[in-house]
Amino acid sequence: MSKETIWKQPLVYAPSLISCCDLCNVEQSVRVLEGCGVEMLHVDILDGHFSPSMPLGLDTVRQLRGRTELFFDCHLMVTEQDYFVDELLDIGVDQIVFHAETQPHIDGMLNRIHAAGVKAGVALKPATPLSTLEYVLEKCDTVLLMLINPGYASAKGESQVPYGERKVRQLREMIDRRGLPTKIEIDGRTSKENIRTFGKEVDLYVVGSTCVKKETLAADLETLNALRREILGGDGT
Repeated sequence: MSKETIWKQPLVYAPSLISCCDLCNVEQSVRVLEGCGVEMLHVDILDGHFSPSMPLGLDTVRQLRGRTELFFDCHLMVTEQDYFVDELLDIGVDQIVFHAETQPHIDGMLNRIHAAGVKAGVALKPATPLSTLEYVLEKCDTVLLMLINPGYASAKGESQVPYGERKVRQLREMIDRRGLPTKIEIDGRTSKENIRTFGKEVDLYVVGSTCVKKETLAADLETLNALRREILGGDGT
């Protein structure tokens, strides 16, 4: 399946590289994902400053790019974006989603990424209002809504924000009202309950350790694929 065909599919799962893969055996984990029919990989890039962890280096992403045809959906969680954007464009990723909170020129960055022939989007932390998108939504291939605060997925007391569902639904209304093809992506302890709740209202689901464990990768993905087929009906297309 071509990457443009993948992009047009409804209700797509994008397993998180840092949550679903064994980082000591990344390629092996990716082969399992491919065998389960996964076509999109969510690649988080963190700088240890914007988000208080740094689990993955750019060199790993570069090497992995040469070993798989998966769609690389990159989520940039960094304070200074220019260097990382240049590196990811050079690596040949398929989409770069950057945070509005650390980008002083949102419109300009969207233009810059698009000029390289790569899909571009904006990510919002839980408390960042949708009004931030007012004048750039038309240029966004994707809007990623974080349902937890970035970098705190492993914190025991950190759960999805209670207003997450309201924010997703308001964004859906905003996109549909303008007749845009912009995709909604959610990230942050995505659960089977979230998938049942939103169904096709959300286009891209970043799935991690809440519903896909490293130890039971194939079985958990089959469960999610069955849920997708149930929601979409028929063959799940």
